[in-house]
Amino acid sequence: MDVMDVRGWTFVCVGLSFAVYIGVAIWAKAKSTGEFYVAGGSVPPLLNGMATAADWMSAASFISMAGIISFLGRDGAVYLMGWTGGYVLLALLLAPYLRKFGKYTVPDFIGDRYYSQTARLVAVVCAIFVSFTYVAGQMRGVGIVFSRFLDVDITTGVLVGMGIVFFYAVLGGMKGITYTQVAQYCVLIFAFLVPAIFISIMMTGSPIPQIGFGSTLADGSGTYLLDKLDGLSEALGFGAYTIGHQTTINVFCIAAALMVGTAGLPHVIVRFYTVPKVSAARISAGWALVFIALLYTTAPAVSAFVRTNLLTTIPNIEYAQAPDWFKNWENTGLIKFEDKNNDGRIQYVGAVAPVENELTIDRDIMVLANPEIARLPNWVTGLVAAGGLAAALSTAAGLLLVISTSIAHDLLKKGFRPGISEHQELIIARIAAGVAVCIAGYFGINPPGFVAQVVAFAFGLAAASFFPAIIMGIFSKRINKYGAVTGMIVGLIFTASYIIYFKFIHPELNTAEHWWLGISPEGIGTLGMIINFLVSGIISHATPPPPQNIVTLVEQIRIPRHSGEAHELSA
Repeated sequence: MDVMDVRGWTFVCVGLSFAVYIGVAIWAKAKSTGEFYVAGGSVPPLLNGMATAADWMSAASFISMAGIISFLGRDGAVYLMGWTGGYVLLALLLAPYLRKFGKYTVPDFIGDRYYSQTARLVAVVCAIFVSFTYVAGQMRGVGIVFSRFLDVDITTGVLVGMGIVFFYAVLGGMKGITYTQVAQYCVLIFAFLVPAIFISIMMTGSPIPQIGFGSTLADGSGTYLLDKLDGLSEALGFGAYTIGHQTTINVFCIAAALMVGTAGLPHVIVRFYTVPKVSAARISAGWALVFIALLYTTAPAVSAFVRTNLLTTIPNIEYAQAPDWFKNWENTGLIKFEDKNNDGRIQYVGAVAPVENELTIDRDIMVLANPEIARLPNWVTGLVAAGGLAAALSTAAGLLLVISTSIAHDLLKKGFRPGISEHQELIIARIAAGVAVCIAGYFGINPPGFVAQVVAFAFGLAAASFFPAIIMGIFSKRINKYGAVTGMIVGLIFTASYIIYFKFIHPELNTAEHWWLGISPEGIGTLGMIINFLVSGIISHATPPPPQNIVTLVEQIRIPRHSGEAHELSA
């Protein structure tokens, strides 16, 4: 029996982890714009790989991905495939070339490659728009963790998270964020793996969750875990867990949007500028993939474990006999029970079941509630809370830095106020980060969807705007400023309009029969990307080619040999 309750352990785990983050931020305080933007380009590849993994594995990866798979089954795995494939695409296809170009930010690359202040401005707008959409999901994740484990409402939870992020993002810049993210990765991966290993041993006897996922249950029945879960799901009127129900084209479009969206996300790309040279960028990309795989190969197992335990313990029991974890989450409003037939029992059923569903469960709570549902020790629950916060805050900090640098460096220094000093630029960047924290907090309190869904929108917007401009900027000498700018604008407007129409203007029409070509708002970024490519190519070939110095620049970026500092293009 634990001496402390869940709340006490949460205070201990979260308090200790936050103390480490703040201490690291103070130790690594940025003293120049180079340190604020890219950590002085001095981060070792192993540590940068760890920081990249933390930056990339957001609240969507830690909190929401396993939750969405647990509810959607095989259909939910599209998020896992898209995000994993996207990182490989980024690491192999884009990162080394962008690092060799030597610029601080993606708008910096686009502005110089397309020899246009207009292109830079459009890229800044895209970066800010995408980053705010993404950061809203992170702040929502922070609010969910605090609301349950610290017994405060989500609004208060978001405000507390805003204060923490403001402190170490505004003070430390990229240098402080990088070393903080190394600590956050250690916390989040430990917090994700410990309960997964515990539950895998309890349910299947295997200490490796990835093996337990495909193993027989430890009760001696000889039944496979997934067969048991399929049976439980179908008995309650839900579809079989292991059978997909989405159309092939929608699955393809969501996965593709997530993949190329990952490759276009500015807060991940900028991580490859923080290492000393191009070869180090390649090495750190490889390390990041190893660190990311630890969580992503475990997530499907966690999804199956928590779904099985939920369907085994909750449906058709007396409400008065509901376990403590159920009542605790009910207090947050993220689980709702409505006794429609007044029989005092919890009916949790699918759409085809003969009785009406009385239970609403927010899918974002599944990973956080997992240790309590499995009756693990209270300290494990507190550890998971700290891990969820680490995942959300690490990505939020990276995104806020993108917003602040886009405003201070790309908008002012390279645009409207080229004469400002480095000291003034640093002050403006910190002010911009502070304002961005406040706006992000608002969207965290009033989110446009659950965490993974909000993040999917951000990836779709990045896919439709940034990715074509970056990929053509590296591999095509013919694409000019007219094509790139028009393509980014058209891609972003098309994708954002589609998402806004179905999610905000007419949410009642957000069903497969009303989607254009059967593509959901989560996957429309793929179509936006294709439109961007077409528009960029057509307009570029109908207008004058880029000047010779830009052609030479593109050729230099793609030269693979001599990748040390002396042969890089200057910043």
